[in-house]
Amino acid sequence: MQISPFFRNLRSAYQSEIDDMSFDSEGKNVLQQRLTQRRGEMEFLVHMIEMSPEMVAVVFHQGMRFTSNTVLEHLVAQDSDELPEWDAISSSVTLTPWAQALVQKIVKQPLGEWFLTLATALEYMYHRHDSSLDTHVEDEDNEDADAESQNEGPGMSMDSDAVIEAVSRKAIEEAGAEWMAAQGFERKE
Repeated sequence: MQISPFFRNLRSAYQSEIDDMSFDSEGKNVLQQRLTQRRGEMEFLVHMIEMSPEMVAVVFHQGMRFTSNTVLEHLVAQDSDELPEWDAISSSVTLTPWAQALVQKIVKQPLGEWFLTLATALEYMYHRHDSSLDTHVEDEDNEDADAESQNEGPGMSMDSDAVIEAVSRKAIEEAGAEWMAAQGFERKE
């Protein structure tokens, strides 16, 4: 199965969102309670559809069953501006009654149909999380790295996501060091 870079990034964020919601600080599984709470916050969450779709898409977790792998595998290979209409894929998805109620609310939003298509893809990939997906993604990453190394000098990479992540990580580490110093701890060099 081929996954577009758009969905590859969102897939990781979606998985992380579900992981973060799964357990409380004592290690108890609280996923169902948190999903129920999140579903009750839809009035607020619909405003986050464009900015953080993975945070909103979790409301459909465990509410979809898929009837056509072919349609959904084609879907996850698309970029954000190439997504099919919700009506074109909805017949490939069976929704639980509570998920149907959420769809009725979301479809009325300006980006509602786009979001429903995206949420379907994320939930599909979550349930298809197997080694064949990981291998394919790793193969694509290796191909990208090989192509970049042929076009760039040593240490130079055009992978903007990796650059952004490295810069963000460094900024977070620096901010953490500043905070620790402000608390009276010595800086680590």
